[in-house]
Amino acid sequence: MNTEAEPNLRTELVAGVTTFFTMAYIVVVNPSILSTEGTGMPFSGVLTATVVLCFLMTLLMGVYARLPFAVAPGMGLNAFFAFTIILGRGVAWPVALGIVFWAGVLFLLVSLTPVRESVARAIPRHLRGATAAGIGVFLTFIGLKNAGFIAADPVTFVKLGRLGEPALLMLLGLAVTVLLMKWKSPFAFLAGIFVVTLVAWARGLVPAPQGLFSAPDFKGVFLKLDILGALKLSLLPAVVAILFTDLFDSISTFIGVSQAAGMLDEEGQPRRLREGLIVDAWATLGAGLLGTSSGTAYIESVAGINTGGRTGWTSVFTALCFLPCLFVAPLAGMVPPYATAAVLVLVGAFMFSGVAGLDFRRIEDALPAFLTVILIPLTFSITQGILWGFITHAGLYTLAGRGREVGPVMYALAVVSVGLLLLERFA
Repeated sequence: MNTEAEPNLRTELVAGVTTFFTMAYIVVVNPSILSTEGTGMPFSGVLTATVVLCFLMTLLMGVYARLPFAVAPGMGLNAFFAFTIILGRGVAWPVALGIVFWAGVLFLLVSLTPVRESVARAIPRHLRGATAAGIGVFLTFIGLKNAGFIAADPVTFVKLGRLGEPALLMLLGLAVTVLLMKWKSPFAFLAGIFVVTLVAWARGLVPAPQGLFSAPDFKGVFLKLDILGALKLSLLPAVVAILFTDLFDSISTFIGVSQAAGMLDEEGQPRRLREGLIVDAWATLGAGLLGTSSGTAYIESVAGINTGGRTGWTSVFTALCFLPCLFVAPLAGMVPPYATAAVLVLVGAFMFSGVAGLDFRRIEDALPAFLTVILIPLTFSITQGILWGFITHAGLYTLAGRGREVGPVMYALAVVSVGLLLLERFA
């Protein structure tokens, strides 16, 4: 394998294993979200799809992009896939997988052309941060709901739920995870899930699995996507929302981590960014084929990078760590939703930190960012937050006499956003 520097394989191995343990929670959390009651997706099939995606795309990131980043289904997009597209809009899950596939096709085309740079430069930083923050609130809301901490109410819409055992166990998982995070343990998320599941099993709240291991499930969701069914005009906004969210996630992860770790080229840009984004695009396209929500580079990769991982070998070792997870479906299946709720709350908190970089001093900056943040959880749709953010940004900047700062690409995105909202309404 070609690398920019001669790798120390022992260091890269330790870094790869460290990255794996910091993000291994996705093997349980992702199928738990996608197989939520009502979606119709089988837990075992989604788990197999999740593991295969993590293995193949993390391996590709190491071999092709030669970067120490791991790839897995993105948090936030998996919730959007299950709760907004399937449950909210009543889209059948094969069609939803087709939506992910077409988003991946568009992402790949964008990544292979100069369009990527034009779009990346055109979208203001405060809208990117607002999107991340809105998704953070979205995830937290779902986590609290799964634990029964909040509940529906016909008058006030939501209210404090009954603080029964699920809610209390979620708080226990939160405490265990936070404590281990303070100790910088790579097992923090996994330990929280394990402790809550163990206590729930001891209390008789969840049944013991029929067995410890099982063969991978390649029949449940693999290649079950409906590519043609996803080509309806009314579904185009969802495709575009996944595309932009993927693009935001990828660019933010690559730029943020690369700058913090000093992994920059001679011009001060993240090295091999184009190759990394191409792998991310394949992770979205491949997710639709395998049977899961779209994949993206994980910010948790910084854990392995901080322990010395600097080359693609880190990703190769991380990818290999995922393979044994193909056989743990019975164990993973006994994890109750409230055991993963603490993970959703904490990931949501990390993503919400994006509000720290928002500028609320001028209304033309504040209102688009605020609408993006608030509409994502209130409408249960990343689409609405992104589209209204684009529209109000272009409109308010024009009214404020700052139209030249918007640029033609951003104006074009605003016009496209209006068209997508009309399609969603009338198609």
